[in-house]
Amino acid sequence: MKRVVVGLSGGVDSSVAAYLLQQQGYEVIGLFMKNWHDDSVTISNECPWLEDSNDALLVAEKLGIPFQTVDLSEEYKEKIVDYMFNEYEKGRTPNPDVLCNREIKFDVFMKIALSLGADFVATGHYCQKSEIEVNGETVYQLKSGADTNKDQSYFLCQLSQEQLAKSLFPIGELTKPEVREIAGQLDLITAEKKDSQGLCFIGKVRLPDFLQQKLQPKAGDIIQIDKDDPIYNLEKEVGLSFEEDVKLEAEKISYTPKMGKVVGKHQGAHYFTIGQRKGLNVGGTTDPLFIIATNVETNTIYTGLTSQHPGLFKKALHIEKEEVHWIRKDLALAKGETMHVMARIRYRQPLQSATLHQFENGMYVAFDEPQSAITEGQFAAWYVGDELIGSGVIS
Repeated sequence: MKRVVVGLSGGVDSSVAAYLLQQQGYEVIGLFMKNWHDDSVTISNECPWLEDSNDALLVAEKLGIPFQTVDLSEEYKEKIVDYMFNEYEKGRTPNPDVLCNREIKFDVFMKIALSLGADFVATGHYCQKSEIEVNGETVYQLKSGADTNKDQSYFLCQLSQEQLAKSLFPIGELTKPEVREIAGQLDLITAEKKDSQGLCFIGKVRLPDFLQQKLQPKAGDIIQIDKDDPIYNLEKEVGLSFEEDVKLEAEKISYTPKMGKVVGKHQGAHYFTIGQRKGLNVGGTTDPLFIIATNVETNTIYTGLTSQHPGLFKKALHIEKEEVHWIRKDLALAKGETMHVMARIRYRQPLQSATLHQFENGMYVAFDEPQSAITEGQFAAWYVGDELIGSGVIS
């Protein structure tokens, strides 16, 4: 009997994952990760982790599996929360869920599980794993979940072959309604529980409130840039190399306050992100304002009217050399190589046709169609068919 440690989160997905593994004949242990107890940074008045750990305990009791709680709050603070504050301070927008999977669930947590004699770690992610042989070696594939509406492969885009080798995703071939139905038949307390929102494991969180506890508010200008500004119609230089051309496509536009008009005030550029519409509190515009750029050095936010403003769109993005990550190392590009892929720059975004270009200084992802709100600090992930083969931090 192989032993599996399931990360029981107190939600329906991990509950059903534990049950399915039991049915498949594994020896199952439930482990709840407590990732937060720092009262100096309050997240909400409720205490979601207490309720979640109780639900996880009740599920374990119902299934008749051993259960314990592990406190990973120190590691979580250091690897996730401090990193987030750092990134926001630099004016970037991190993705804590992707990091939490790479650094906590499939690293710190996995090591604890293996120390308990586990053969595998299982989670309630909607994704699938398979294996193939390449040059006589086993290679693990990370594939989209069968439920296209719930596919969570994107959140696992930073996993390695070593991490995948020890991972199981029991609900990957089910749809969410099927998972709820199984939980209902088993009369699990989590059957009708709503999906958790907010930071991975921290619970309900309003990001600006959270960030304000570490990053001091400071007033700055909100500037509106006209869609017909000449910056959007610059002539391209003739005779550029392909690399110079794609670099131009990926470059940020350098806005200055002179280019637009002040339409309001904000409390800190580091609380805002590209593509954001809510929270600006600027009235009197004919259409909604969207953030097209932020500058934390000058503490300025640049905006444009409507979701079709040219300042929101770019055809390419850059990933620094050391930030390019291949799940399928056997498919990694050498300098000068290209590959056609389907890519996404955020969770739930429909896959977009794109070409990867590997150069000396990193990789460019060039899209067939311009993409809205490409955001520094987020992850771009690329797929071949339904297999996620690599990812990287947008620079």
